Order: sequence, then structure tokens, then C-alpha cells
Amino acid sequence: MDAELDDLPKPRTAEAAEVLRAVADASEKGHRVALATVLARHGSTPSTPGQKLAITELGECVGTVGGGAVEREVLRALASIAKGEAAPSAVRTFKLSAELGMCCGGSVDVVLEAVDAPPPILVVGAGHIGSVVGPLLARCGFHVTLVDAREAWADEGRDETRLRRVAGDFDVHGRAVPRRGAVAVMTHDHQLDQRVIEWALAEKFAFVGGVGSRAKLARTRARLEAKGFPPADLERIRMPLGLSIGARSPEEIAVSVVAELVQWRRARER
Repeated sequence: MDAELDDLPKPRTAEAAEVLRAVADASEKGHRVALATVLARHGSTPSTPGQKLAITELGECVGTVGGGAVEREVLRALASIAKGEAAPSAVRTFKLSAELGMCCGGSVDVVLEAVDAPPPILVVGAGHIGSVVGPLLARCGFHVTLVDAREAWADEGRDETRLRRVAGDFDVHGRAVPRRGAVAVMTHDHQLDQRVIEWALAEKFAFVGGVGSRAKLARTRARLEAKGFPPADLERIRMPLGLSIGARSPEEIAVSVVAELVQWRRARER
């Protein structure tokens, strides 16, 4: 069997309404989603207009566009869109007999589209600054996971729209955060900050930043260099995190941090 086909996930069968609910749920969690909808069929095909198939950038897949080779090709196209490797929207005609070797002999028109998602951010540390940064980022349209190893500080159960508060290890809760997102580090412990930054760089998050001084940045980079991190990774660390606005109080620092992350998000959208 083609190795490339083995990499394609097996969709969970679902009606169109359930697919749309799954798309909305994944998008609200900050996951990029690609959605296919059957527009029309010509001749004999297994596809029905209105059928939907969706896949997230994490590989979760739900729905159907009829099964068989046509579904395999649609799924392959959706996976490329979800990963950001293909144009975010297109209308394609799949010729079942000539292109896919299916005996049906007809053709299917399918619209493929990316579904926008709030930018995902993992905020590590729910102390005086993090407890302000998390909710403010959520209100600015990010999807935020605010994690702290200290249960008393994590304040689980007070989730808000696009904000999830959790207690535990950053790398465990960070598994569900797409790597195209950001990691903002502001814990109560310098050694923990170092561990989080090392992990975030190794995991290839698009943005890695931490609250701290320029002297702390120099020490952080020196430790990373000693561990073999390439110069390009060292240059990616944003520290001190936050735009220079003369901030002093935790609330002012939080505003400067959120402002830099908004700047980063908008720059990527250009």
C-alpha cells in the first residue's frame, strides 16, 4: 500500500450538521480546520450534494463525501489546507473514472476551504502577570491555555470564552496547542522558565517569549548554546516580552505583553 495513504486519517462518519458542530468546536479551541462540501454531482457517483468532510491540523477527521477513492483525494487535499501547505480555498472537480479509477464514471464538484481559528497561545505561569495576560489575550481574540503547576494559582474551573485555565505540567497541557501558535513564559521560577523555553523551541512553536530582563535573556541564551541549540533558535526568543511602554505594575506589564502578541499576530496576517 502507498505509504502516503497510510498517513491519512480514517474519518468518523457523521451527518453534515454534526460535522459543522465539530468544525466550530475545533476552531474555538484554536485549531485550524479544513472543510469540504459536495456542491454537485454529474452522472453516477457515491457523493451527494451537501455532504461534508472536515479535518483539523492535528489530524482529527469527521464526516464523509461518499467514500472510496474520491474521499481519499478530498481528504488529501484537506490535509494540505489544514497544515497551511495549500491555498485556503478552492473548488475542484473530481472525475471518478478518468482520474480515480472508480467504476461509477461520473464527476463531483467539491468546495474546499479553510476555517479561520483564533491564534493559539500557551501562557505558562498564572501569577500576578499571567493571571492578567490570559484573560486579556482571550478578549483580544486569541485562544488561550493558561497553565500553572500550582493548583492554587491555576484557578481551574473559571474558564472563559477562548480561555482555559489548567493546573499541571506545561508540556502535558501544551500537547494540544498547535505549534503555529505562541508560548509566553512568566512563571515564578527562573529554572522553570528556562525549561519551558527549551521545550517550546524544541517543539518549534512559531513564537517563544518570556518575561524577564536583558540579563536573564543573556543567561538563557548561554545555557541554550551550551546545550547545542542553533543560533537561529537563540535569536527567536523574545525577552523581555512586551512592547516598550515604560510598564512597571503587573497590569501594565500584561498590557505590554498582549500588545506585542497582537503585533505578532497582525504581522503574520499581512
